[in-house]
Amino acid sequence: MKNILVTIDFNGKEKILLEKAYELAIVFHSKLWIMHIAAPDPDFVGYGVGPIEVRDSRAKELKVEHKKLRQYAFEMNERHVETESLLVEGATIKTILKEAERLEADLIISGREKHGFFYKAIIGSTSEQLIDESKIPILIVPLLD
Repeated sequence: MKNILVTIDFNGKEKILLEKAYELAIVFHSKLWIMHIAAPDPDFVGYGVGPIEVRDSRAKELKVEHKKLRQYAFEMNERHVETESLLVEGATIKTILKEAERLEADLIISGREKHGFFYKAIIGSTSEQLIDESKIPILIVPLLD
């Protein structure tokens, strides 16, 4: 197993995923890719690329997320696991699968949180969609409270 892709969401539980990814990377001498999927820019009908305030706010948010990802990668490298971070904008499932293929990932690690009926009905389950659509093995890690 040469490449492990771990997808994180900045929900305060990413350390659980990162620790599991670290354990596997150590055992298999794998390179670790830490990826966060940023939501695509919202469309602003009639505004071109959007008002300056929205663009500035979005840029600041992406900068903070990128800094966190780099810090996580630095910490893994300090623990002797070759690690790189990726901040990618796009649709979650499609982007994860596309990047996993591009990186030649041997394993995708993703978290699963418990959500209520309405959340599942509107948003769906990322872990279920990954399982349904991926040709690459997936490890789903429960992110329990």
